[in-house]
Amino acid sequence: MRLPVQTSVAVLKSVAEPTRLRLLALLAQGELNVKDLTRVLGQSQPRISRHLKLLAEAGLVERAPEGSWVYFRLSQAGQGGALARQVLEVVDRADPILVRDRRRAETLRDEREQAAQAYFQAHAGEWDGIRALHVAEAEVEAAISQVLGAGPFGLFVDLGTGTGRMLELFRDRYQRGLGIDLSPAMLAYARAKLEGAGLSSAQVRQGDIYDLSLADDSADVVLMHQVLHFLSDPQHAVREAARVLAPGGLLLIVDFAPHELEFLREQFAHERLGIADAQIVQWLADSGLQLLQRRDLAPGGQGGAERLTVSMWLAARSGGSSALADGAQQRKLEQVT
Repeated sequence: MRLPVQTSVAVLKSVAEPTRLRLLALLAQGELNVKDLTRVLGQSQPRISRHLKLLAEAGLVERAPEGSWVYFRLSQAGQGGALARQVLEVVDRADPILVRDRRRAETLRDEREQAAQAYFQAHAGEWDGIRALHVAEAEVEAAISQVLGAGPFGLFVDLGTGTGRMLELFRDRYQRGLGIDLSPAMLAYARAKLEGAGLSSAQVRQGDIYDLSLADDSADVVLMHQVLHFLSDPQHAVREAARVLAPGGLLLIVDFAPHELEFLREQFAHERLGIADAQIVQWLADSGLQLLQRRDLAPGGQGGAERLTVSMWLAARSGGSSALADGAQQRKLEQVT
């Protein structure tokens, strides 16, 4: 890595202050918001915000607004984040000040995980009730894993990430994972789960599925797992997912086949009672995507008419060659009806 003199001076000046160096050390362990950082460092919010602003301007940290909060972490792209990590490599992690900061940050993360667990437990009955209507979750996850293949993936994007489970499931297959959700409560739970699992290559962000804050052609894989039936305009969401796919990138949609369980609309805010195969296929084609695989996981046992079929559609963006798309084509599954 080579930086111009003026850039180097600006970057080095930004870290040549004790509080800012402590901030970098903390953010290297995971993302934190301003409130967290004021508690850890024992300094005022305006002071911490001022230091973070200088680090962000130097390209060493990045900010992600989430409602009324803003989360910070070391920059994931560009020279700033790489330089910050190089600086931290020569800092003694056993320094008493940094050890104390880490312990305080760990306490905060424990508190956050406990709060997130409480939220999850309060709603677990609802989710369990829906899961009981279709094949076992382990079977669904196994099918998702098989369809997407072994990777490796560069950027893996999980839209409507919920608990962050898909980011955990594919943790060994991507360089960077990004989960996007609208619910702050679900993001808090997902963030706590990922931190507890030590999954530093993944992050979650609050975002609008209709207007993603991602560049065109940036994602190798986009996953939409049980998302579309909640949306008033699912076609728009599919089109936006296609926009961020790199040429040859993969889009996997997992959702319910059409059904007549009206209570899911009334009690669980399902906008649509499943989505027809022809509709998904048309949306994919209109978004410039080629359908590669199609699969149904039908419920077994008694009461099949009152249970849900989980459907999967794997598509690739045209306009380029991709080992991912080629591999998916080779693994093409026969449609199960």
